[in-house]
Amino acid sequence: MNARRVLTCLVLVVAVSLPALGMSKGPSANNSNDDLTVKYGCTCHNNGAPSDRAVVMITGVPLMYDTSEVYQLTIRVSDSLTLSGGDGNTHAGFMISSDSVGNFSWDVSEDIRYAEGRADDASHSDPSLEGIWTINWISPSEDLGAVQFWLAGNSVDGAGIPDDMDYWNILSFTINPPGTITTDESGSTLETRTISVGTYDSLFLIEVSEEQLEQERQDALSHRVFSQGNLFFWTSLTALIIGAVVQKEILERKYEDGPDFLASELAYPQGFRRAVVSGLSFYFAVGWANSETPITFQGVDFTDFAAGTAFFISAWAAYGVYRTILAARSEPEVKDVL
Repeated sequence: MNARRVLTCLVLVVAVSLPALGMSKGPSANNSNDDLTVKYGCTCHNNGAPSDRAVVMITGVPLMYDTSEVYQLTIRVSDSLTLSGGDGNTHAGFMISSDSVGNFSWDVSEDIRYAEGRADDASHSDPSLEGIWTINWISPSEDLGAVQFWLAGNSVDGAGIPDDMDYWNILSFTINPPGTITTDESGSTLETRTISVGTYDSLFLIEVSEEQLEQERQDALSHRVFSQGNLFFWTSLTALIIGAVVQKEILERKYEDGPDFLASELAYPQGFRRAVVSGLSFYFAVGWANSETPITFQGVDFTDFAAGTAFFISAWAAYGVYRTILAARSEPEVKDVL
């Protein structure tokens, strides 16, 4: 009976958690009121109410579009408290729509995907620590009149659940159709613009104090000491290990010594396991070394450390295969035969 109750509780917890986990990969097309999220907002964060603490900004927006033209837009979503140097939310997401007029595209390095349930809209694929995305809008091939855009953004605390410490906001704007704006003076009216919504002080009155500058200097110094200290420690440790191995190999050849005899029925499985570990570690090492997505933990980039460790494990396992072969080829002694 107790086991059944525990199982029921686990099922309920998982059922409640699934929406939150799914939303972290990008918002759903419709909110809980069955309205479009990008136009009417999110009903799960901040008790369903928009907040000026969520600063939503987009740059590169033209006043007028030309047909079949590519416009690069930069989206930024932040907590206004974080923008002004305070301790605010650090994770962000977005969703943008042009009501299927034109198309969106982006570089593969961007954490962006087509929105689920709205194939012509775009949203984040993973929450961003920077809250900055670059996306292209390709204008339609013919004059379809003014194009209306909606951009929804949320700034969350990263706790993994939607609560009243998560904030969202929405802005909308229009790009005029071709030929509707002309000027004889200059092309200034046709230049791109920045559109934003959120707390005014955070957008335009950000002042960096001496304390914040000193804090930034101290953070940069500690990061440099941490990085250089890690580099020195692990490089020295690797050099000592390699030196010890080389010395061992030299002494074994000098005194005609070597690893103890290993029977073939034990040597083959051992060599195979070590070869598999070496191959897998090398595969992961190459992947991490060439990846454009950093491996971070608490704001620290561990990509180089992870790749270096994987390369070392691969080399060490390969050396283990070599030692296994030597052991299998060694002459058995009396104790090995008995």
